[in-house]
Amino acid sequence: MRSELPRGPRAPALLQTIGWWSRPTAYLERCRARYGRRFTIRLIGQSPFVVLSDPDELKQLFQAPPDVLHPGEGARILEPVVGANSVILLDEAPHLRQRKLLLPAFHGESMQRLASLMADLADEEVSGWPQGEAFESHPRLQRLTLEIILRAVFGLERGAQLESLRELLREILAFGDSPLSLLPFAPQLLAGRRPMVSFEAARARADELIFALIEERRTEGSHGEDVLSLLLAARHEDGSEMSPAELRDELMTALVAGHETTASQLAWALTTLAHERRVQARLHDELDDDEEAYLTATIQEIMRRKPVLPSAEPRLVKQEVQIGPVSYEPGVVLFASAYLVHHDPLVYPDPYAFRPERFLEQAPGTYTWIPFGGGRRRCIGASFAQLEMKLVLRALLERFELEPADGPAETARRRGIAISPSRAGRVVMRERADLTRRSARSAVGQATAA
Repeated sequence: MRSELPRGPRAPALLQTIGWWSRPTAYLERCRARYGRRFTIRLIGQSPFVVLSDPDELKQLFQAPPDVLHPGEGARILEPVVGANSVILLDEAPHLRQRKLLLPAFHGESMQRLASLMADLADEEVSGWPQGEAFESHPRLQRLTLEIILRAVFGLERGAQLESLRELLREILAFGDSPLSLLPFAPQLLAGRRPMVSFEAARARADELIFALIEERRTEGSHGEDVLSLLLAARHEDGSEMSPAELRDELMTALVAGHETTASQLAWALTTLAHERRVQARLHDELDDDEEAYLTATIQEIMRRKPVLPSAEPRLVKQEVQIGPVSYEPGVVLFASAYLVHHDPLVYPDPYAFRPERFLEQAPGTYTWIPFGGGRRRCIGASFAQLEMKLVLRALLERFELEPADGPAETARRRGIAISPSRAGRVVMRERADLTRRSARSAVGQATAA
């Protein structure tokens, strides 16, 4: 056992921060090629980060006692957006209590009740996309996923409230596009400057609207199927209701975590499938037969190759802990790298190949497929995100086929907390040729019968 940190780049923290931000996946790969499955990086204003990607070490990391590793403290830079009561930022007993309150609202059965809403919104959005010309899918998917999350979380119908909250959230999330948002002292650094003033003003207006909605719904005593209704009905162990501040922070967490991440993941899905005619053909056939096994495997393979959160929630070491051969002292932050374990040839043969069949042959591993993190901190919204992806891709692939747009290949670009396609997911969409032929044959058959 050794206590010194694993080897890592010796470049100044500023240069490491630039590499981490501007080349998020390439930087990880270069470090692994030089230093192996565990390495240390140092970013401006942050504790040392140790990136881990060995499945056995990830298992130890995810199973560590909650008082030894604190994921909540490790993700404290998110507090200006999601709030101090967010389940993401809590640790130990407070985290467990809050997670128990939230689980019913994000359980698979609750999500299935929202499926028809998701499907209708997906059909409507996809139907308006241009055909036969290249377009950027990412902004359209952002619009769709924000609409879905706002309607599903708040139960809002289209109108002034929905539009106001949509615009405010766009302003709030735009702050995360800057590398300065990585810094724990960003609010002090930007105090009085336009980006911070705009962010704080948008957050204040959003809070006013959210608190008003909470009070309105609580007064009405409504019992809908949206997340807000379920959280209003939730009770702490002592029988008390969630406070307005708790509700606000969990609602904001759901909005932030469930919007940009899913939009980016779907943009990667479209750009990937545009280059995979074989996979599209099989998906078309199976969807026509109302089967979903291959669609599920395709989504799992997309999330393996292009996890939009390349590292699981960071864990701050609070008590000395041994992970693999290294003993880590308090103050170090441990990262489970989804991207690196997903692209490890010892785990996934030919890891850069797109092959959904690998997940028909074997189910995703607990410590080798971690786009939603792992252990007791696994993303509560995993069922919601996968259902949403399935319904959006079904809405598209039942009627259309995808082709790649001209120009250079999409590379990884950091957008807030997510990794998205650098060219905004440019694709070409056309009506399925086999559907056109099938419709023509049907028309001829009907005319003959007449």
